[in-house]
Amino acid sequence: MKSFSIIGNTIVALFICILSTSISQANDGDYVLFNSLNADFGIVQNDRVADIYVDKSDHKGVLRAVNNLQADIKKVTGKLATVSNSNHTPDNAALIIVGTIGRSALIDQLVRTQKLDIESLQGQWEAFRIEVIDNPFPQSHPSTKKALVIVGSDKRGTTFGVYDLAEKIGVSPWYWWADVPVKQSKQLYVKHNTYYQTQPKIKYRGIFLNDEAPALTNWVKAKFGEYNHQFYQHIFDLLLRLKANFLWPAMWNNAFSDDDPLNMVLADEYGIVMSNSHHEPMLCADKEWDRRGTGKWDYDVNAENLYQFWQKCAERNKPFESIYTLGMRGQHDTPMSENENIELLEHIVADQRTILSNVFKDREVSDVPQVWTLYKEVQSYYEKGMRVPDDVTLLWSDDNWGNIRRLPTPQERKRKGGAGVYYHFDYVGGPRSYRWINTTPIAKIWEQMALAYQFDAKQIWLTNVGDLKPMEYPTDFFLTYAWDPEAIPKEKLAEYTHEWVKQQFGDKYATQIASILTTYTRHNGRRKPELMDVTTYSQFNYNEADRISVELSDAVDLAERINNTLSDDKKSAYFQLVLHPIKATANLYELYNNVAKNRLYASQGRASANKYAAAAQKNFETDAALKATYHQLNNGRWAHFMDQTHIGYTHWNNPPADVMPWLATSSPANVSDMGVAVEGTANVWPHIDRLVLDQFSPFGQKQRYIDVFNKGLMPFEFSATASKTWVTLSHNKGLLTNDTRILVGVDWAKAPKGELSATVFIKGTGWGGATVNISAFNPGNTVVRGFVEADGYVALEAVSAQALGSTDNASWQEIPFHGRTQSSMSAMSKNIDQSIQNYKDAPYLEYDLFLFNQGAVEIQTLVAPSLNFVPTRGLRFAIGFDDEEPIMVDVLENSKQNDWQESVKNGVRYAVSHHNVKQPGAHKLRIYMVDIGVVIQKVIVNTGGLKKSYLGPEQSMWVD
Repeated sequence: MKSFSIIGNTIVALFICILSTSISQANDGDYVLFNSLNADFGIVQNDRVADIYVDKSDHKGVLRAVNNLQADIKKVTGKLATVSNSNHTPDNAALIIVGTIGRSALIDQLVRTQKLDIESLQGQWEAFRIEVIDNPFPQSHPSTKKALVIVGSDKRGTTFGVYDLAEKIGVSPWYWWADVPVKQSKQLYVKHNTYYQTQPKIKYRGIFLNDEAPALTNWVKAKFGEYNHQFYQHIFDLLLRLKANFLWPAMWNNAFSDDDPLNMVLADEYGIVMSNSHHEPMLCADKEWDRRGTGKWDYDVNAENLYQFWQKCAERNKPFESIYTLGMRGQHDTPMSENENIELLEHIVADQRTILSNVFKDREVSDVPQVWTLYKEVQSYYEKGMRVPDDVTLLWSDDNWGNIRRLPTPQERKRKGGAGVYYHFDYVGGPRSYRWINTTPIAKIWEQMALAYQFDAKQIWLTNVGDLKPMEYPTDFFLTYAWDPEAIPKEKLAEYTHEWVKQQFGDKYATQIASILTTYTRHNGRRKPELMDVTTYSQFNYNEADRISVELSDAVDLAERINNTLSDDKKSAYFQLVLHPIKATANLYELYNNVAKNRLYASQGRASANKYAAAAQKNFETDAALKATYHQLNNGRWAHFMDQTHIGYTHWNNPPADVMPWLATSSPANVSDMGVAVEGTANVWPHIDRLVLDQFSPFGQKQRYIDVFNKGLMPFEFSATASKTWVTLSHNKGLLTNDTRILVGVDWAKAPKGELSATVFIKGTGWGGATVNISAFNPGNTVVRGFVEADGYVALEAVSAQALGSTDNASWQEIPFHGRTQSSMSAMSKNIDQSIQNYKDAPYLEYDLFLFNQGAVEIQTLVAPSLNFVPTRGLRFAIGFDDEEPIMVDVLENSKQNDWQESVKNGVRYAVSHHNVKQPGAHKLRIYMVDIGVVIQKVIVNTGGLKKSYLGPEQSMWVD
């Protein structure tokens, strides 16, 4: 068997642009120990707990974080540290000192006495250092032998340092939002010679609470009454623990500043930078205009009232750290007009800038953070020439399905305001709303956001998380990756998942739980649950529907076994983050799988159709039961978070309630009546005189099936007889009540060379029986090597290539776990603004094939549904056999609305090329790099026998 390793000794660190402000780290971030071995500082040692000092004049957010750290230490150890913020330094052998540069007298003292060097921190954005210092105050407090210093360059830097320590001692950022238990330890230490310093690579990192009704809104109403500061304090705390700093608040029927005047005050105290969604200008909520606005939401006819409205919002929010959204869309997040009125929108932006100039008289308007979100039709305004001042951040958007529409050009990268990306884990709109459950694999996030980082879109990274729950896993990854994309190269995606699971549940089952997360997110990423129906996966070809069923049921079984061994304190979090997602995902799949079998079997006259109807109905009830269990966790703590309907979509938006798909009913008579069906067709005997199985090859599908079934209620004896000894049957007789599946194969040691034929005769009720034609092709001693043609195709996982022709600047590289089946190969280059013009100079993927046929073949290259994020060029690669001139393929050649819809529904685009194979035998299929960002998942060479399925056939056999 071939070892599918990627050839090439040079691993180019593509997608990485080292910032000039990067901070070298003397050691990694795992500086906390739970025993004294190799320890230097005792947070809790024996019965002593270190005191915590923070200057009372430090920022309110820092003081709050310190109080939370005090509580977190107690949760972990049961010991309560003393917090002091007076001018008197605590007299303790071990002291934790927390402070912001310029706001802490004690930090200043350490700097003056040269115990602390802050030069590398000064002027940095949100940077922090954690350092153990010996004898910090040798004159005034000689008894203080060691201090653990957490110092920040600014208020959030210090806060992030505090929460970094809290996380390391065993308090997950999800302790409140997912009931993750705190890791218990009687002792807490810091490693010897700890010196850890870091800062974010992306300036603003945050989330958007959106599409929040019914789930989040119903929960908020039940727990807090409304979206008030009591609710938002938990959002702020989570964001800071995830080292995020930016929020677009809930807006469907809410107005952040108007709902509760303390919302904005508390956000600023915590240190959260507030803004409003892409269609809510000037920190004025859409619903606030509904409540207080005068006249029409139309600047062409109501400019004066809108101007005054925006000015009041700007004045209200002046004291707080904010980013002002510029521009204007239509009310309730619709296009502003049927026509692109660029002149009017430029006038609106100019007036908004005037408002900001008048409100912020203490600074230049260019120093007031502003953003223009190029969402949906607004991007077309930009592409047709509309511009905003250079200091305004351009926030590019994805297509609502995780594919970035545009990234900065070389000229745009020079803009003072920079650029960012608005991303989606949740969406209401076409081609189908998806809001129920997590459907975004982290490998997909990595692939797209790594491009954003490489193209210098580093000012704002924002993702739409819907209701927040159940998007915990991708939200954590998105924000962690935003802190430092260089810390999570693609090779560490599996490690990230393992470490995230370990943080929530411990190390014992981390590998297995990580595999469960990968399984359910990959499945939902293949096709979102809201898009699933009875036709999605093939009931006829490549055993596809049943293969997926086994994959998901195995993951459920594993998840259940782990759940049965977990301690009670972990089970709530485990249900929320692992067990519910995989069980709900698998159950919904089985619902459609059983409905598909019910309808098929009813059409074939099988009595067992009713069994599958009952199973489907049970799946529908199980879905409701899983929802109820989720809502009953911890005495209803998370009630309503599964309120989103997700079964029975008929158009782009959800039905008002989950709707059971229609079921067929069978009315079998109290008799015995045989029917026979075969793999690959809905046809049955006796309606069809002779049934035919597809040809067998020693290099193809090993077994095909014959179904013998009862159309009545009375059992009967059946027999199956093969006409040739080389035909194998899994069983050849039995007493049949409902259905039996006979697996047919070939004993190649007995099969003669060449084209072969045989029959299988099925005898049961009645006077006759069913004849099934069997054919096979045995090439005998033909020497083959490579992926061998069989069953009319060669199917290749993209990652099974040899990656050849790599240079220091460009190469094909694997993105693990990316795509619908295995991993993907991505065209990566440091020369992001150049395409490769000559295929002879291009890195290429090479697949060794052996073909038994010659002539015309069609190649389907399945690529990620990426968009032309670089204007003026598509997404191209070149493909060809052997040394022939390859065919240039533009993935986006068909880029009409319907083509885009199909690509995001399917999770791939089909790039089709046609070739002529001049002779049978060994060939090399080569795919040459042209444009950066092409991501290939699978390649299928159709030599005439490829059948319809969702994922395509499994990879062909490799012969060495």
